[in-house]
Amino acid sequence: MNNCLYLLQFSLNFTDFKLALLCYVTAFVLTLIFIPPVLLMVKRFKLFDRPASRKEHSIPTPTFGGIAIFAGTFVSLLLWFNFNNHLSVIIFYLSVIIIFGVGIMDDFRDLAARYKLIIEAGLATLLTISGIRITGLGGLFGIYDLNIFGQYIFTVITIVGITNAFNLLDGIDGLAGGMGFMSLITLGIFLTLSKDYNYALIAFALAGSLLAFLYYNFNPAKIFMGDTGSLILGFIISVLCVQLIKINSIAVTPVVPYIQIFTLGIVLIPVFDTLRVFSTRIWKGRSPFSADKAHIHHLITNEGFSHGLAARIICVIHGFFLILIYWLKNIRMEIQLLILASSMFFIIYLLSNIGLLKKFIKREKPVAHSE
Repeated sequence: MNNCLYLLQFSLNFTDFKLALLCYVTAFVLTLIFIPPVLLMVKRFKLFDRPASRKEHSIPTPTFGGIAIFAGTFVSLLLWFNFNNHLSVIIFYLSVIIIFGVGIMDDFRDLAARYKLIIEAGLATLLTISGIRITGLGGLFGIYDLNIFGQYIFTVITIVGITNAFNLLDGIDGLAGGMGFMSLITLGIFLTLSKDYNYALIAFALAGSLLAFLYYNFNPAKIFMGDTGSLILGFIISVLCVQLIKINSIAVTPVVPYIQIFTLGIVLIPVFDTLRVFSTRIWKGRSPFSADKAHIHHLITNEGFSHGLAARIICVIHGFFLILIYWLKNIRMEIQLLILASSMFFIIYLLSNIGLLKKFIKREKPVAHSE
């Protein structure tokens, strides 16, 4: 029986999602099982993320939740993924394992940013060689096909940029996990609609692991994913974005006409926020990697609002963009880009002035009079 759900003017054939659902549920259950032992290990060896100038938490909190996320995702894929001898698949899994190792070292020793960037760029180059690369811009600013050098440069920048954007987004309880979950579900759906079932399984497996992790990570967090988790999250999302662009760019009938802008919308908030913060630091004569509290979540928490509220606000905004990019899919790419950029500037302006809302609420709050 062909069951379809009509949503946002497209249909979902649920028979195409049976294996994805199994992979998703398996990863969810396994991660729930893996997190308590990880918590015990972290507490046993006192592997806490301690408060610092650029961190939001005020008490030492267990980290290395990324170990459980990685384990749940990887074991689920071992059970359900259709492994083959394609070079790109082999290199992808080896790259994720290496990123996992880099994340663990970073959580232990706080690696310098340049070392992480070199490793990420090297892995991105290997993936590009294997065939996972962006071959063109679909007509954006009159650019259609990229030459081989342009494909390599653009793909490496995309993978490294998105990876670090999600890494930097992991600043408050539930934010990176919540936004990552929403992005992965979107990527999984559109990869499935594009008939790329294997990479869709990767998206759904990681989404299931993140949902289980969020049970322990919502404010107040019992455990952080750490760089181990955020690097894996950003890296996998970046590769899935490139893969979605690749298969739709060569498709006779793409699922989304202007897939490049559509995919940008899936990662818009972390990418835009990273570019904004880095540009501001450079403008002020500082290193783009210097510590401060200027990211999008800081605009809310700096005014005294809770981590939970900040994460919910940003996730709602993220959901708005995920719907918006599909509604705009048939509009010229340059106009889509203008709408997305203008919307982000407007949202940053509103969040930068959210303190005025707090003052207004306090002013309007009735004062109790003593008898």
